[in-house]
Amino acid sequence: MPQTTVEIRSLADSSLAVGSSGPRTVTIDRVKEAGGLGLGFNGGELLLLAVGGCYSNDLYREAAKRGIPVRGVQVRVSADWGGEPVRAQNLSFSVSVEAEATEQEILELVRHTDRVAEIPNSLRLGTAVRLAEITARPCASR
Repeated sequence: MPQTTVEIRSLADSSLAVGSSGPRTVTIDRVKEAGGLGLGFNGGELLLLAVGGCYSNDLYREAAKRGIPVRGVQVRVSADWGGEPVRAQNLSFSVSVEAEATEQEILELVRHTDRVAEIPNSLRLGTAVRLAEITARPCASR
């Protein structure tokens, strides 16, 4: 697979940011209780959306390989937050699939997708995360 790169840029003097990948964007912000404007998804929500979005996309991919027409997918992802440093814990997801297949075929599709979905596997198997570069730009007013 090719490398994927996204970029996040905050608006001037604001915690509100725009995340982009090519022409697609999403708003990112802190919750109001943490000093943000509450106008976008926070990082934890984006992590859970990544798990659910990946699983949903991969389910359609794997269904197509099996010739199973999928009519609808619903994924619900939850996590607790705690520890020192704070991190996602007890991350779990539930899946509901409506497809033109038997119950057994749908169950096998869901179990297979659970084994091959990239984002859940990245978390389950541990992906190294490193800070690659820092650029510090002091403001003129300091």
